[in-house]
Amino acid sequence: MTGRADLTPPRRRVPRLEDITLADIPPEVGLFPLPGALLLPRGKLPLNVFEARYRALVDDALASSRLIGMVQPSREEDDSDGESPGLFAIGCLGRITSFTERADGTYALALTGIARFRILREDKLRCGYRVARIDSSSFIGDLMEPDVPSFDRARLLDALRGYFARRGLSARWSLIDDMDDMSLLTTLPMMSPFDVLEKQALLEAPTLDDRVRALHTMLDAPA
Repeated sequence: MTGRADLTPPRRRVPRLEDITLADIPPEVGLFPLPGALLLPRGKLPLNVFEARYRALVDDALASSRLIGMVQPSREEDDSDGESPGLFAIGCLGRITSFTERADGTYALALTGIARFRILREDKLRCGYRVARIDSSSFIGDLMEPDVPSFDRARLLDALRGYFARRGLSARWSLIDDMDDMSLLTTLPMMSPFDVLEKQALLEAPTLDDRVRALHTMLDAPA
C-alpha cells in the first residue's frame, strides 16, 4: 500500500550559535541599516521592529537562517525621498536569538552578533528591504573563541566614568564592574553614546587590542 506523499518542505537546519562556521553564512543577507546601532560579535542588541519592510525582513530571516545584516548608513539622511542612503562597507551579522511578535505585527527581538561582513554589492529590494551580497572570510576569527588581550581594566573603567560624568550621563556601574573582560570589551562599545563614525571605527578595529586603543581615544576626548 502506497502512503500519502508528504509535500511539506524540509525545515532548514539552523546550527547552534557555537557551531556556526563560515559555511553557514549565506552569500546574501537582508540588511537593517540603523545609524548609531552597533552590533559586535558576541554582543546582544535589542531591536524594536515596526516598519513594514523590516517586519518582512524579520519574517524572511525567521523562515531561513535567522540572520540579519546590521549596518550603519554612511550619512544620516533618511530615504523618504526615494533615494536609499549610502552604507558603510562593513557590518555585523546578527542571529535572532529571541523575539516576540506583538498583536499589531511588530516585533521586539534580540540579535546576537555572529561575525562581521563586507558588502560586495547590493541586489534589488526584496519586500521593500535592502539585500546585499556579502563576504565574511576576512573576519573568520570572529567565529572562533577569542583570546582576550591583557589590558588595564581599572584605567578603562575610570575613563568610562569620566566620559559619562563629563556628559552628565548615568550608568549601572555595579553591573559594569561585574562584567568579565570579554563582555566588557563587547558591551562597553555598544552601550556608550559614541557617534556614528566612532562606532564604525570600533566595529572595524582589526583586533581586540585595537578596540581597546580606540576606546581609550574616544573616552579620553574632551566633551
